[in-house]
Amino acid sequence: MIPTRDRPEYLRVTLASIAPQAQRAAAEVLVVDDGRDPSTTAVAEHHGARVIRPRSPGANAARNAGIGAARGDPIVLIDDDVEAPSGWLQALLEGVTRTPDRDVFGGPIRARLEGGGPRACGREPPPITTLDLGSEDRDVALVWGANMAIRRRALELVGKFDETIAGRGEEEDWQRRYAAQGGRVRYLFRAGLDHRRTREDATVRSLSAAAYGLGRSARRYDALKGAVPPISAELRTLAGCIWHVVRRRCATGIVLGAHALGRLREALDEARTGSRS
Repeated sequence: MIPTRDRPEYLRVTLASIAPQAQRAAAEVLVVDDGRDPSTTAVAEHHGARVIRPRSPGANAARNAGIGAARGDPIVLIDDDVEAPSGWLQALLEGVTRTPDRDVFGGPIRARLEGGGPRACGREPPPITTLDLGSEDRDVALVWGANMAIRRRALELVGKFDETIAGRGEEEDWQRRYAAQGGRVRYLFRAGLDHRRTREDATVRSLSAAAYGLGRSARRYDALKGAVPPISAELRTLAGCIWHVVRRRCATGIVLGAHALGRLREALDEARTGSRS
C-alpha cells in the first residue's frame, strides 16, 4: 500500500520495482492518491495497481484508507519514493512467516541521492530518512512507514493511525500505542530498500526546504509527547550545525541546520502563542 501525492515519476520507479514482486507473491498493490495530478492514476494502472482516494489529505489518512480497502494480511506499507531490489518482498514476507508471535515488522532503509547530493564530510547522517539497525533480525523500538508490515490483528488491537499528526511522528505514534499494549516490533535485516531523491530533489535548496518543514513537525510531535527541549537547547543545536558547516565545509550540514531552524521557529511560535494566552 503506497500513499502518494503528485509525484508520478517517483511512483513510476517504485511500482516498477515492487509490482513484479507483488505478482509473484499473489499480493495486491494499492495506491492511495490524495493529489491532483491525473497522470498518477495512469502510472498506477499501468503497473496493475488499484487506486483509491482518501477522504482527507495526509499520509496517515491515506494509510487508514488503504488499510480499509486492502484485502490481504499482512499489510505492507511503503512510500512513493522508494525502490525495492528483487527479493525485498520475499524477504519481508518470509520474516513475517517465521515470526508468528510478532505483528509489526520493518527493514533497512538506505538513502540514495541521485547525482551525489550535497557535499558531505562523512560525520553527519544522510539528509533523508534512513534506518540501519544491524545485520541480524531482532526486536526494536521503532521502524518506519517507508518499509513496514503490519498484521491485521495489531490494527484491530491498536486502532487507526492518528490523522491529526503530519510529518514526524506519523507512524511512531501508532507504534508507541502498539507497544503500550504489549506489542513488539521486529526488524528484518534482509528486507531492505532504497529511499530515493532525484538529482533535482537532491540539491541543498530542495533538501533544506523539506528538512525545515520536518523540523517544525518534529517539534510539534515532541510537544504532543510532552518532551519538548527548551529553546536554549534548540539554539545550541542550530549553532552546532552552523559550526559544523563552517568547520567541515559540509553542505549536508546546511540541511541539518534547516531542520534545527525549523524546530527553533516552531519553538518560538509556541512561546509567542503561549504568552498571548
